[in-house]
Amino acid sequence: MRSPQLVRDAAMPSQVTIYEVGPRDGLQNEATTVPTDIKAEFVERLLAAGLPIVEAASFVHPKWVPQLADAAELMERLGEKGRDLPVLVPNERGLDRALELGVKHIAIFGSATETFAQRNLNRSLDGQFAMFEPTVKRAREHGLDVRAYMSMCFGDPWEGEVPIDQVVTVGKRLFDLGASQLSLGDTIGVGTAGHVKALLDAFNQAGLADGVLAMHFHDTYGQALANTHAALLHGVTTFDASAGGLGGCPYAESATGNLATEDLVWMLHGLGIETGVDLEKLVDTSLWMAGQLGRESASRAVTALSRS
Repeated sequence: MRSPQLVRDAAMPSQVTIYEVGPRDGLQNEATTVPTDIKAEFVERLLAAGLPIVEAASFVHPKWVPQLADAAELMERLGEKGRDLPVLVPNERGLDRALELGVKHIAIFGSATETFAQRNLNRSLDGQFAMFEPTVKRAREHGLDVRAYMSMCFGDPWEGEVPIDQVVTVGKRLFDLGASQLSLGDTIGVGTAGHVKALLDAFNQAGLADGVLAMHFHDTYGQALANTHAALLHGVTTFDASAGGLGGCPYAESATGNLATEDLVWMLHGLGIETGVDLEKLVDTSLWMAGQLGRESASRAVTALSRS
């Protein structure tokens, strides 16, 4: 399989962690439900391709995300390896289910804007913290690692531009609940490279270093890799991505697919940045999943490499 020509940039990190969200963030947006066995094989293939972190499922109520209603069954199907994979929990009820299955890593999903908090969480912007605080506290008491996602960091389809200081204030409150990492989401893909730098600068000034921040880009306007490059130059070393570019957001119609993991890996490997990912195995996995879904992969790298 063709590989990018390696040109190392000394200004870039030497190693990056890819946080694979395809089985959760990707499949939750599918029109049809993927069988549990196929989901399990998807997770196992991604792990075999060398992805260090694969977010497996979400314990959101099936009424809201029916595509992931089999989360408990999936985690049981994955067995011991499943306990090391992160899952999304919306509240204490979701945490209860995760604890019953012996999960070691959870994530919460907050909003930087009032409207999306109301639509996605049925809480006000401030009210979301009352829901998350006891969830994170109990998770930490049980020795679980907690990641905090924050959506609408670069723009909101209902509110438009989101002030940087508002994003920083909300994000720091989420992180300070007891998270080990804060993932900044460009949910509708409107961010640009200068905006990325300005937001990261503001978080640094507020006391959150690049090492505890992750970036979650969507490619709606074709900016995901440019934004990734800007974050790399800033010093961020964790990036969320979805195999084959699967996903979006079921609560925001303008949120199209996530940054494709293969496109990200191609760029990182060209920059001489280690990921631990076997690109050929990853491409094979995305082609297989695209076949399961009955359509072509959205990843440009998958398309190009499968034809080369």
